[in-house]
Amino acid sequence: MASALCASTLLLTACGGIGGGGGGTNDTAYVARDVETLYSSAKGYLDQGNAQVAAALFDEVERQHPYSPWARRAQLMSSFSYYVGRDYNKAIASAQRFLSIHPGNRDAPYAYYLIGLSYYEQISDVTRDQKITEQAQIALTEVTRRFPTTEYAADARLKLDLVNDHLAGKEMEIGRYYQRSGRWLAAQIRFQNVIETYETTSHAPEALYRLTESSLALGVPEEAVKYAAVLGANYPGNEWYEKAFELVGDEAPGVTAS
Repeated sequence: MASALCASTLLLTACGGIGGGGGGTNDTAYVARDVETLYSSAKGYLDQGNAQVAAALFDEVERQHPYSPWARRAQLMSSFSYYVGRDYNKAIASAQRFLSIHPGNRDAPYAYYLIGLSYYEQISDVTRDQKITEQAQIALTEVTRRFPTTEYAADARLKLDLVNDHLAGKEMEIGRYYQRSGRWLAAQIRFQNVIETYETTSHAPEALYRLTESSLALGVPEEAVKYAAVLGANYPGNEWYEKAFELVGDEAPGVTAS
């Protein structure tokens, strides 16, 4: 991911023509240095794969030379370095700081994109809380809304598909839990949310099948038949439709959709 990001127009501008790097953590201590030397050292550490030290040195560029053109560049490179080093919270904070100071800068799309990526990389298994996933969804959506024609928006759209699938998976997990507990109405609400909010995800066919199950358990066979029919119309031949067709045939023979 880091190499792909460094190939972007932004980073060619930000990184270009500067080498260097030092040999120890003392390079991050406060020592008054000219801006080019500081930036060169930071870039050298980043090139060597020491993103943590690079980020600290890019931060030092801003601290020591806050009004120089290099400071603006260093802010975004700091965010990128934290991202590469998997310190995602600091990457987000650094990018947000850049945007608060330079909201109309030409590199603002990339700053928004870095925020989205930093949330995206923290998405956890569907068995855990999905607050970060929701934050990734918001941040990536912001990229597509603000900068729809950029390369960052194109990648954000792809990632949003995966984010939505993840959120739908969480809804399915909770819905199945409610079913196992006999809380059919609560399960129905979760599965309904999947087909209304995440209808393009891979979980939609199963959600329709689970709605068929829940409707039968709630004593509404007409609704069960309706969901099975929707499943067949949209996903003919799907394994979940076959199960729904068999279930309705066994539990609600001769019933028609309401």
